[in-house]
Amino acid sequence: MAAIPQSSLLVAAPARGDRVLIKNFRRVGHLDIPGGGQVYVKGGYAYVGHMAPPLGTSVVDISDPRAPKVVAQLRIPETTHCHKARVVGDLLFVNYEQYRNNPAFDKPGWVIYDVSRPASPRQVAFVHTHGVGVHRFSVDEGHAYITTEVEGYLGAITVIYDLASPAKPREVSRWWLPGQWTAGGETPTWEGKRHRTHHALRCGDRLAIGCWYGGLALVDISDIARPRTLSYLDWSPPYLAPTHTAMKIPWKIRERDILVATDEHITDAHTDPSPFFWVVDISDESKLIPVANHIVPESAVKNTTGRFGSHQPQEQLYPGDNVIHVTWFSGGLRAIDISDPYLPREVGHFVPDPGPGAKSAQSNDVYVQPDGLVFVIDRINGLDILERGAGPGGAAKKARAKPAARRPASARARRAAAGPKAKARGRAAKRAARRGRAGRRR
Repeated sequence: MAAIPQSSLLVAAPARGDRVLIKNFRRVGHLDIPGGGQVYVKGGYAYVGHMAPPLGTSVVDISDPRAPKVVAQLRIPETTHCHKARVVGDLLFVNYEQYRNNPAFDKPGWVIYDVSRPASPRQVAFVHTHGVGVHRFSVDEGHAYITTEVEGYLGAITVIYDLASPAKPREVSRWWLPGQWTAGGETPTWEGKRHRTHHALRCGDRLAIGCWYGGLALVDISDIARPRTLSYLDWSPPYLAPTHTAMKIPWKIRERDILVATDEHITDAHTDPSPFFWVVDISDESKLIPVANHIVPESAVKNTTGRFGSHQPQEQLYPGDNVIHVTWFSGGLRAIDISDPYLPREVGHFVPDPGPGAKSAQSNDVYVQPDGLVFVIDRINGLDILERGAGPGGAAKKARAKPAARRPASARARRAAAGPKAKARGRAAKRAARRGRAGRRR
């Protein structure tokens, strides 16, 4: 993947007229840029993984969020899909996946770049996998959790790599659904690759894994070399949308351990109900129980052309803030408060104007900063930068900044703040007190 010269940076034509729907957000900035599958923010830069070649990743300077600007772009072969990007420290991670079943695709895997100088990414490593390559992944300071096809398995599985040496990532373990390891004699009970791992997210010593039409799994990785399945939960059928993301909330809500999940709307054909957002009680890790959901009615958006339904929640979670931002394709961005996990409620939304050539908004991914800035990438065109409003999400953000403790006011300060009438009453009281003491002495 080569960096594109500044003179050749690809951006889109200006967006059409303003038909934005917005509640409890303020639009701070916008960048017309080809559509993306993911936006990740680190150190004053946003990294956008694009939906289609020749663009792989754009590096966007957001030091002034009102005027974001592209400072670097990485080019990929026409056979390749490179729509995910994440940054840990000075390292950028991106995926390499087959693009639209192109038979010439021959480089499945994932790539690591040094972005200590964000405008000049430098490749550190390429990890070759198998088949159609890597779709989604997550990364922390020690490990990468890669969703990829592997020889001998049916469909994608989760492969965990040790990142102690970024130039030479080392596989440490694998996790898959029973029936996927066909080379090991397992027999699938489903058709094709419908059951497979789609996205794995770590929380402490647990992995929550969206398993497409196989539902979701909760996995113990306290021994990371030997992942151990704790439980499965699958609601399809009767609900026919595949499970995209499962994410454990790292604190208790109403004294319960909570996981949230999204199903994905994968076609332009609409369903009843459309794919939605789930809340699951995982306090008993052997028995996962759905306790609530949130569905956006199609009547909430004027233009529901194309995909309409849930897709991806924010993955950046901050203690005390129970508002989860979820992209909803033509439904835009929805802010969902799960402070009451049994009754989630929407507290804000943002539906952008369709980008050039698009029939509707197609909000695909969201990144939320601790300062309340929200970054939303559309899968067709456009990066929007928002500021959270004064509703529950904004209030939670402000509550995290504790006010400095105040010293008790001095007597002089209390008198200064009391006002002229109070001061006069104080002087009269002192004169009366002196007269009383003089009378007692006599």
